[in-house]
Amino acid sequence: MKGGGGGGVGPAKRRWRGLAIGVLFLVILSMLVPLGFLLGLHNGFLSPGFVPLQHNSPSGDRTRHVDNLVRKLGPTIPKDILKRFAHEARNETSSTDATHKNQQKKGIPIQPQVVLQPLSNRNINRGSGKTGMERGVDENVGLCELKYGSYCIWHEENREDMKDSTVKKLKDQLFVARAYFPSVAKRPSQNKLSRELKQNIQELERVLSESTADSDLPPGIEKKSKRMGAAIAKAKSVTADCNNVDKKLRQIFDLTEDEANFHMKQSAFLYQLAVQTMPRSHHCLSMKLTVEYFRDESFDEGLTEKYSDPTLQHYVIFSGNVIASSVVINSTVTHAKDSTNQVFHVLTDGQNYYAMKHWFLRNTFRDAVVQVLNIEHLILDYSDKTTVSHLNSPLEFRVSFYNSGNALAVHNRTQYISIFSHSHYLLPEIFKNLQKVVVLDDDVVVRQDLSTLWNLNMGQKVMGAVQICSVRLGQLKSYLGESSFNKNSCLWMSGLNLINLVRWRELGISENYWKLEKKMSMKEESTVRASMLTFQDLIYALDSEWIVSGLGHDYGISIQNIKKAAVLHYNGNMKPWLELGIRKYKVYWKKFINRENQFLNECNVNP
Repeated sequence: MKGGGGGGVGPAKRRWRGLAIGVLFLVILSMLVPLGFLLGLHNGFLSPGFVPLQHNSPSGDRTRHVDNLVRKLGPTIPKDILKRFAHEARNETSSTDATHKNQQKKGIPIQPQVVLQPLSNRNINRGSGKTGMERGVDENVGLCELKYGSYCIWHEENREDMKDSTVKKLKDQLFVARAYFPSVAKRPSQNKLSRELKQNIQELERVLSESTADSDLPPGIEKKSKRMGAAIAKAKSVTADCNNVDKKLRQIFDLTEDEANFHMKQSAFLYQLAVQTMPRSHHCLSMKLTVEYFRDESFDEGLTEKYSDPTLQHYVIFSGNVIASSVVINSTVTHAKDSTNQVFHVLTDGQNYYAMKHWFLRNTFRDAVVQVLNIEHLILDYSDKTTVSHLNSPLEFRVSFYNSGNALAVHNRTQYISIFSHSHYLLPEIFKNLQKVVVLDDDVVVRQDLSTLWNLNMGQKVMGAVQICSVRLGQLKSYLGESSFNKNSCLWMSGLNLINLVRWRELGISENYWKLEKKMSMKEESTVRASMLTFQDLIYALDSEWIVSGLGHDYGISIQNIKKAAVLHYNGNMKPWLELGIRKYKVYWKKFINRENQFLNECNVNP
């Protein structure tokens, strides 16, 4: 009996232990099921490729935008769940931001992106005290500017009011309704709401198929829009399949983003085409002046002895633009204390030579003398030294540094530089009898007397120029190659340059430049490298108040800096003679145009 009693106790204990293990398993399972549901709901809001938001992450911007849409249009979720997810998201974001800050403190070097485009800049102090919204705009513009250049700044400053806003609103409502409709239609208890959504969707589809603008919309469209809004609000209150809604909204966002990128690229291309094409009025002027030159034979050139007199003040301009060259000369002469000792040499190409010749023969600039030279004829005499066969204007390019800092840092790390072209290295040969010249770009306006430049003692330096120390040669190492150079040397700017031709000839600057060009490929990048290396340690730094650059791309130059400057440089894409030029800076350029000139009026050149 004892044995039988003892044998019966063992199986009972085993059954009790099995039940206890089963209950414990059910308890654990009951905890895992809600947790799994919550994790699935969380994944419905954030894609597997989600990255914590950072300042300069395009994918982060996209995720933030989509999440805002889902949060705005999504179904109601219990507050305790949202709090838990918000806490997890803050922990994840804070850890990522801490890693990001540590990387910045370590000073990870970032290679600059140099894009050779008709753009340039100078480090201009910008105003502070901007609002949060303005800072956000600056961030977007800064990132856009790295890719498209000054087009983005022009686009922001000339933004127009949105047209056909009602049509766009109806399309957005239609997209949202389509996103929620499948989830609502699956629930038998929501048949009435499903029919209401379907009817509103069909109505908007019919209206939008016949209307592409607000003016095409039928009367009473506001009521239909309100009904659709009310139906969407009801759909939001229904527990929906978040994964399906998220997928639909992301598809819509991707399509919209692709369309926006297409229009951005198209607009940027048309912008570049507009700034690089001669205006029709300027082409008309050039043609008329050329025809008149061959009709009129009454002009006879005089005072040719002044062209090679080293005791006079000689200014050199490389240009194929008649009006631009005229403005440079007129503004210089207007502010000169004594114009009798001023001689201007305009070097142009064969296409514009006769137009330039006729213009400067017909128009006088106080007591100054103007000589027009066809550089293509001059180059033939020196063809053994260079392969240049046409006029090269100063080369302008953009230096972009991708900085992961704040928005203003991104914007300030885009610099616009203009330097000498091939044609400038012919100066010592073209003007063999001269000892010193001042080179002016054709996109400058002189506002003060420049005679004090001729009294500067540059020592053993070859050229006086304004330098930009926010960009140094060491930062362009990947583009300058392994050549020996001073990494701390500042970049210099064209626009206003005082050149000692005697010292130039002694050091063989032109020969050194052409040797470097020959070693490198004959491209714009090689021109930049050769120019920077040729003048290394040979630049006399002019005071920054001599010239203010950036009036062709920078909207933020202060009026105080402009008033102090002796020369205004419109370097950049938005030249003052173009329709795209910055309006508030055009006034300084337009005042030196003769609005009563017959040819200007006939060709409608007067702005």
